[in-house]
Amino acid sequence: MPAATIPHRRRRDSGSDGDENPNSSALASVSSQSSTSNKRARLGLDGNASESTLRSGMLSNETSGHSSNTLLQSETLHSRPSVRKHQPGSIVRVKLTNFVTYTAVEFYPGPSLNMVIGPNGTGKSTLVCAICLGLGWGPQHLGRAKDVSEYVKHGFQEATIEIELAGDGKRFKGKNVVIQCNIKRENNKSTFHLNGKPTSKKDILEVARTFSIQIDNLCQFLPQDKVVEFAAMTPVELLKSTQRAVASQEMIKMHSDLKDLRYRQKEVQANQVSDQDTLTNLEGRQRMQEADVERMREREQVKERVRLLEVARPFAKYRGARTKHKTAKDKFKEASQELKQLADEVEPSLRAVNEKQRYQRQIDAVVHERRQAVDAADRAAQVLDKNVGKLAERGEELVKERDAEINSSKQDRQAVNRTEQTILRLKKQMEDKPPDLDVASCNERIRDKTRAVDENKRKVSELQRSQEENTRRGRERRERIDQAKHELENLESQAGRQDKKLKNISWDTWKAWDWVKAHQQEFERPVFGPPIVECSVTDPQYVDMIETIFQKNSFLAFTVQTKADFKRLQKQAHDILNLSEINIKEMSAGLDKFPPPVSKDELARFGFQGWALDFIQGPEPVLAGLCVDTRIHRTAVGLRDTNTQQFDQLQNSPIDSWVTSKSSYNIVRRREYGPGATSTRVRDIRKGTVWTDQPVDLTAKRELQERIAGWGDEVTSFQNKNVEAQNEISGLREVIKAMQEEINEMQRDKAATQKALGEFKALPTKLAQQEEKLAEAQESLAKMRERLGVIEVKHDAVTMERGKAALDYANAVEALREVHNGLHEAEIMLIEATSDLRILMQRNVSVKDLLQTKQREVDEVNREKVAAASDAQRLLEECRNLMASADEAMTAFFQTLPEGQSSEDLEIDIESERARLELMHEGNGGVIREFEQRQKRIDALKAKLGEINHSLGEFDEKIKELRDKWEPELDHLVGKISDSFSFNMQQISCAGEVAVFKDEDDFDQWAIQIRVKFRLAASSLARLVYLLMLTRVHRESEPLTTLDSHRQSGGERAVSTIFYLMSLQSLTRSPFRVVDEINQGMDPRNERLVHKRMVDIACGSDQGAALSTSEGEHDDGRGQGQYFLITPKLLHGLEYARGMQVLCIASGEYMPAERNQLDFKGCVDLARGLKAEGVRFGVAVPAS
Repeated sequence: MPAATIPHRRRRDSGSDGDENPNSSALASVSSQSSTSNKRARLGLDGNASESTLRSGMLSNETSGHSSNTLLQSETLHSRPSVRKHQPGSIVRVKLTNFVTYTAVEFYPGPSLNMVIGPNGTGKSTLVCAICLGLGWGPQHLGRAKDVSEYVKHGFQEATIEIELAGDGKRFKGKNVVIQCNIKRENNKSTFHLNGKPTSKKDILEVARTFSIQIDNLCQFLPQDKVVEFAAMTPVELLKSTQRAVASQEMIKMHSDLKDLRYRQKEVQANQVSDQDTLTNLEGRQRMQEADVERMREREQVKERVRLLEVARPFAKYRGARTKHKTAKDKFKEASQELKQLADEVEPSLRAVNEKQRYQRQIDAVVHERRQAVDAADRAAQVLDKNVGKLAERGEELVKERDAEINSSKQDRQAVNRTEQTILRLKKQMEDKPPDLDVASCNERIRDKTRAVDENKRKVSELQRSQEENTRRGRERRERIDQAKHELENLESQAGRQDKKLKNISWDTWKAWDWVKAHQQEFERPVFGPPIVECSVTDPQYVDMIETIFQKNSFLAFTVQTKADFKRLQKQAHDILNLSEINIKEMSAGLDKFPPPVSKDELARFGFQGWALDFIQGPEPVLAGLCVDTRIHRTAVGLRDTNTQQFDQLQNSPIDSWVTSKSSYNIVRRREYGPGATSTRVRDIRKGTVWTDQPVDLTAKRELQERIAGWGDEVTSFQNKNVEAQNEISGLREVIKAMQEEINEMQRDKAATQKALGEFKALPTKLAQQEEKLAEAQESLAKMRERLGVIEVKHDAVTMERGKAALDYANAVEALREVHNGLHEAEIMLIEATSDLRILMQRNVSVKDLLQTKQREVDEVNREKVAAASDAQRLLEECRNLMASADEAMTAFFQTLPEGQSSEDLEIDIESERARLELMHEGNGGVIREFEQRQKRIDALKAKLGEINHSLGEFDEKIKELRDKWEPELDHLVGKISDSFSFNMQQISCAGEVAVFKDEDDFDQWAIQIRVKFRLAASSLARLVYLLMLTRVHRESEPLTTLDSHRQSGGERAVSTIFYLMSLQSLTRSPFRVVDEINQGMDPRNERLVHKRMVDIACGSDQGAALSTSEGEHDDGRGQGQYFLITPKLLHGLEYARGMQVLCIASGEYMPAERNQLDFKGCVDLARGLKAEGVRFGVAVPAS
């Protein structure tokens, strides 16, 4: 391939002079800094850098800040002048500093096809990364590092990307747009400049979008690590990406609105069906209960009338009370008139009686007055009598006080006598001194005995410790016996056998599981053991197939549900129990997070009985963990082996793993080579050993029984030793008891002697105390005599005062006698007046009886009137309260009552209605309430269904309106793509078309369908014949087939993919397109054909490139836009056009440290010269 080296950087003027050879491309390098190291990157055996070298960054020769040995440390890549110009938004220049593998480099891509070639690891894809990050998009669109700071070259803290875009002449006045991106490693952030001015990332993205640049669209920007993602795109996703690439925003919005409208319409339709079913059910139940409800309502009406009649009782009573009060009032008026008339008639006869009554009342008043005087005199005498009594009591108290003092003096004299006797006794004791005590000798004897006791106690303690040790060891042996018995029982149970299997497979795991079972309460949520003990296979015939899916670690993993439990178990197992073979996983998701790839009906059509998950029983978190580890929810299980037809169908289905009775199959898809690059791994089914029922291990059973017997003998031996020790302890305790008695006796003797000596030494002190006590007693007797004298004086004074009070009392009694005589005189006069009055009254008794009788009649009538008024007022208040609290229905009922209805009439009506009520069946009290609530639901559902029907009609209208606009535009757009795609396929002797798959039920399922047909011709004549017969023979005999990973090879899919992308170029609004290593899956023939088509389309040298510019569209003379094709290799003898440019990137161990040492232009000139000489002399020279 020709190349030229220019020592100085060229200007970016596209009209500058240069080599006009259309098959040449220029590469210029200018060194900006010298290398400080001659270190070179190592290459693999194939001449390229090894994978490990690439991953570890060894292509850079900089350590501790040194510069790279890459030839393009500071270089400028120029293209030759082209007749075409850069379209607005296309890339004119890319400058990188300290970015990934580059220290400093500057690219000048051409306006059409740019082929970037070079060995793996030299930095081809770095240019793609720079375009993505420099234009404001994130690293997630590259599929490589997640953080932007990882794109800074090793050893540097900052990287710079500078991208120059062609201006559009409107917004930027014909000037190019320069975008600069600075990436800092320290804070993992990017800053941007636009035409030298700081700006935000949002503004940079807005500038890119104004040029219709879509880095996030795989149809326009396809980096190397996203090729697999593009190949894996479904037809539905392809339609979405295609619309983003070539359709207007209005068209994309219409599709989104259609999908949203259809989704909402389906939701409404589902609600309509559900509500209609509910309505039908409710109406049926309503019709069944209608007759019962009518009867219940009638009974409720009667019951309500009875209640209202009972409530109306106060009104009837009030009417009766009001009538009664009116009658009583009239009677009282009439009786009062009769009484007044009678009184007037008998008034002369009663006048004398009245005068005598006045005299008798006057005498009665005098008697009352004199009786009060007698009472006053009596009270005064009583007061004086009480005073005399108090003085007598005071005299008695003084006598008692004198007697008490005399008695107290007797006790004091007795105390003096006792104290004198005590003094005599103490003086006598002081004359008899007790014998002395040898304390040291006594203490030594006690210590000897005490040491002997301590020694025996020590022996007892040793024997007790021996007993405790024997008891502990016996308890340990019994625990072992219990554990062995438990293991013996487990040998005969399924759970026990699974524990035994776990212990045989992994002792560490079994030990940890044994601890978990005993400490479950220490965890936040339940912790599940390994699947070997927690799970089982529901059907034994599937055991071998199920176990074939699992690896050893899958059987032994613990399952926890929280992070805290994970840390707790991990610490216990590793740090405390020192266990190494422990596998723990956290799983909080349920099985609903692991749906199968296909339905059970579809699975049955492939001949499978179910998924592996269907045949495994166990806790949900454990099964969910197995879904993550072994994908049991995606592994199909069948008893019959798969035939060829089923195998082909499975390869084209979402199922990629299944097991049968003979083999297990696993399909591996290599998406980096295209959707159809698959391989199938087949393994034989191994015999199951984990979830199988096995007979009891007799050897293990016998070993356990022998251990139990041996440990039982040891327990008996320990018990015998404890009995012997207990006997010895009993003997020692008897000896200790006897010695202790001797010690106590010696201590008592010692204490008695010491007590006697102490008491003798204390006798002088006691004597002094008794003498002091005697003096105090004698002094107390003297004070007592003084107090007796004082008491005698007080008693004499009280006696004198008592005599004076007695004289006063005698005078008061005399006064009382005098007033009492006056009272008797007045009482005699009252008796005389009363007798005279009685005589007069007897003479007029008949007149008086008549008046009294009439007065009683008047009083009785008055009481009746008052009572009737009170009853009427009370009933009136009750009626008013009822009216105030009554509702409208009750008020209306009260108004319908007859005006003159009495209480008796009302009670008759109540009894009549009650009799009618008893004749009706009571029924269920909640039927009416249920019926009315159901009717409300029916009315609400009818209203809702009306709204739903109206809403569905609106949805239909909106969907039809949008579809009528969007579908023709989509058909027109895909038709253009299909024409261009078909033409491109015809140019390589193949056929193809693009169509839209239209799902009438769901706009989400509309998709792009690419149909192709590949036939290889053996010679040019065969290709010509193929072209002539293409439309007549092969199209009739072999129709086009849908492009997928099952029918076409990886190379065929790669050809179809690149042609589809090229078909979009004439319609796309993006100024450039990037494709990284798309030709890696093609064979040489397809690669040559595709390369030729790319050159023809991108450089505008193909007549068929104008297909898409028909129907009113035109080309502006700038070709089909800017392409970037990244590839590590090219075939020899490829065709090149004038408008394309080849950017060669060279790096490696054999590159010179200084770029001037390698003259690319000289090499190109030399190759041209050799080729020319070869042609002149007939020598074949290989094409460059």
